[in-house]
Amino acid sequence: MKTLIKLLSLLTLNLCLNFEIALSSEKIKIGLIVPLSGEYSEIGNSIVKAVRLAVNKIDDERILIIPEDTRSNPIDALKVSKKLYEEGVKIIIGPVFKESSKYLEDLKDVTFLSLTNKIKNNPPNVISAGVNAISQINTIKKFNKIKNLERSIFLIPKTDYRREIDLAIDKTNIKIKDKFIYDKDPTLLTKQIEKLTRYPQRKQRLKNEIKKLENSSTKNKKKLENLKKKDTFGGINFDSVIIADFDESLKSVGTSLLYTDVSSKRVTYITLNQWFDNSLLKETALQPIYFPSINKTNYDDFVEEFYKTYNLRPNQLSFLSYDLIGLVYFLLYDNNFEISKKVFYKKNKFKGKIGIFEINKNVITHQLNFYSAEDNKFKKIF
Repeated sequence: MKTLIKLLSLLTLNLCLNFEIALSSEKIKIGLIVPLSGEYSEIGNSIVKAVRLAVNKIDDERILIIPEDTRSNPIDALKVSKKLYEEGVKIIIGPVFKESSKYLEDLKDVTFLSLTNKIKNNPPNVISAGVNAISQINTIKKFNKIKNLERSIFLIPKTDYRREIDLAIDKTNIKIKDKFIYDKDPTLLTKQIEKLTRYPQRKQRLKNEIKKLENSSTKNKKKLENLKKKDTFGGINFDSVIIADFDESLKSVGTSLLYTDVSSKRVTYITLNQWFDNSLLKETALQPIYFPSINKTNYDDFVEEFYKTYNLRPNQLSFLSYDLIGLVYFLLYDNNFEISKKVFYKKNKFKGKIGIFEINKNVITHQLNFYSAEDNKFKKIF
């Protein structure tokens, strides 16, 4: 009887050891759906290279990344995702563009970490992992509190992204004086900014004040000379402008503000994540201009490592995809490598290269840094 018990114990031990060996060698399959051909293939291939860098850093032979080509098409995105699901993949990084997520709700057992920063009306199994408007406006809210800015005007262009901004303003409860929607067409923009800043009234007030002094019996020559150097007269009823725009359109808004005598010396200029666009450093008339963004030191290090490895400069989404590999690995590790939907549902934090990812109920937000563009460099505020 004792011999039989010993034999059964040995068999049980061997089974356990074999099970542990099987578990340790079982592949952690992660799908990657990006455009590898067509117009946006350069973006997709840069992402694949960044993912390889991340996998090498983690150095766990169990990780298996399976890339597929979406061709930037929602039908192809669904097709390759079904193929991955049939191969046992339940977590997929991608797609790159929100439009490619259109049919992914059909794969309810698969969780997608989309690289887009758009969160409104995503399918329930698609988590937007990009630096979204909520994360950015929360950071601006923190800056406004530090600087005691309580009368911000939020300038929003007439684009599809307007809905994301509206949602973020509502979710963050940022204190603003008003929202103003403007046309991106420069021929319409200046007139709209003139109206917003009450430029004609302030211009006329200056003329009236000069005339009043000129007709005064006790002329104040110094005051008169100073007035004639001004473009307008009178205060501005807001202390900051938050411009939800990028590139040349952002500069057009700034130029219109300067034209209406609302410079960054009179009010605080704030914008959204500019990914350290160096062209902003040349716009000295708009400086200082403030913005939330990812960790610049880590971003510069990543760009350098990527260039040394591939002799290419990465795109911004590559940096995000690099972090997402680490995020998935961390969450699976925290869940004993059991792949399930709950890993993205329970509250958790992950410190990546971008900054801190906050995960809660299938929503990802980021704790960002804050910078200014001035004196020919980007300065970290916090």
